[in-house]
Amino acid sequence: MSTTASPALSDDELRETLDLLSTVMASVSDRVDAQTEVLDRVNKTATEARQAAFAAKAQTDPKAYGELVGETIDGKIGDTLIRLARFAVDLGQQTMATERVLKQAEEDKLAILRQVRDRENRADRLKRLLPWFGLGVLVLALAMTIALPRFLASTPSTCAVLGAIWTATTEGVNACVFYQR
Repeated sequence: MSTTASPALSDDELRETLDLLSTVMASVSDRVDAQTEVLDRVNKTATEARQAAFAAKAQTDPKAYGELVGETIDGKIGDTLIRLARFAVDLGQQTMATERVLKQAEEDKLAILRQVRDRENRADRLKRLLPWFGLGVLVLALAMTIALPRFLASTPSTCAVLGAIWTATTEGVNACVFYQR
């Protein structure tokens, strides 16, 4: 089996492929940017929670600061935990959305590759059949060169179209005859 080089994609096909890839990359970039923002908010919230914990630890008199610590825990840490939970949900949703986009991009890439492969296979089949088609045309042209004049001269009406005269020979056989003038 001989190998043949695959035909190169046309400029339009390359542009179309690049446009599809750039659209996918832009979408993925937007998703990554959104996740980066969520992570920045999570980091800020975690820092606030750490600062509140260090402030609570620094207090040495439990009786004097017990009420203050309770208020801090109820206010700051409670809100922070609620925000952390919301951020975790947002981060999970962004992750799932990114996974869907990446999966769709992979499916699109595979579909494009299948289309390219199918086009190359059709071109290869055409290349294999082209010599046979040319040979068929040549055989048909030779057959028409030999058979067409005989066929046209075999009936009175087509003989007249050729500009000849339909006449009977001395042996009684009809023939299409061309006379010189």
